[in-house]
Amino acid sequence: MKAAVLTAPRALQIDDRAAPSVGPDDVLLRVHTCGVCGTDSHIFQGEFLVKFPVVPGHEVSGSVEEVGENVTHVRPGDPVTVDPNIHCGVCRFCRAGKINLCENLTAVGVNRDGGFAGYCRAPAKQVLKLPENVSLEAGAFAEPLACCLHGLDRARFEPGMSVLILGGGSIGQQMLQLVKTGGARQVVLSEPMENRRQLALACGADHVIDPLHENAIKAMREATGGGADLTIECVGRPQTVEQAVKSTLRGGTVLLFGVSGPEDLAKIHPYEVFLHELTIVGSFINPFTQSRAIEALAAGRFDPSKIISHRYPVAGFGEALEQSRSRDAVKVVVQPAKEEAGRD
Repeated sequence: MKAAVLTAPRALQIDDRAAPSVGPDDVLLRVHTCGVCGTDSHIFQGEFLVKFPVVPGHEVSGSVEEVGENVTHVRPGDPVTVDPNIHCGVCRFCRAGKINLCENLTAVGVNRDGGFAGYCRAPAKQVLKLPENVSLEAGAFAEPLACCLHGLDRARFEPGMSVLILGGGSIGQQMLQLVKTGGARQVVLSEPMENRRQLALACGADHVIDPLHENAIKAMREATGGGADLTIECVGRPQTVEQAVKSTLRGGTVLLFGVSGPEDLAKIHPYEVFLHELTIVGSFINPFTQSRAIEALAAGRFDPSKIISHRYPVAGFGEALEQSRSRDAVKVVVQPAKEEAGRD
């Protein structure tokens, strides 16, 4: 198989290697689709605690090729997706049910080889079968959707809310579809790129804002009738964090979902939080929400085909990674089968 391998920060090579062998509690899947995530860029830059060399890629779907002797819930040929986040089960956070905060957390595509290869080995307990009406391409979105659902849980999203989303990239567009199909009364999205604003409208946004050419905070407040019940920050920059706080209705909630840099600082006036009784919450990965994400895909709450902008084979992973950081892209995916003649 071909595999995209990071041997050191910013050092990428495409290897020809044998498919991984499976242990008694493993599943080997033939990778169909693996999404390129912002985390992959951080890994490429050496900003995550990874042990090189590593095959990145944690938004994985595929068909089961082989199972270990102890595996009974899936069998060869089954369409599956992977929950990449592996918790230890014994630390104080795991024992309290907060598995996403596990002190010994590891992940497929981060600490162990992932999905930017022809085959991927995963612990069987992390592998979930896809229903018949969810395609393998759509199945690769189960992990990011699961993260979004956890964020909405943390923010206590309810039908009838007005929602403001800052950022129209892949996550912002996923959040948009989830809250729209989840019964939001109004959804407003702020995004500087015209193509992403138009996509947001096509995906159901009631109003879009260009923060580069409008007074962003004023426009957000006006569009939401004085402020949003729920504001979701999907950019991960101090400026948009500050905008989110100032654009939220009294008694509302700000969800900080975008990944900021470790050294970033945002200026927030505590008096505003106090006076407006704001709730500010964070959200990290996907505890117990992967199955719900698959259900959301099956129910049509999210349509991946609307946001996939680029598809690449494994050999094009370097270009895929670069493209994912460009203004033209929304969601970039890698599909190893594209390297095989006669396969989709």
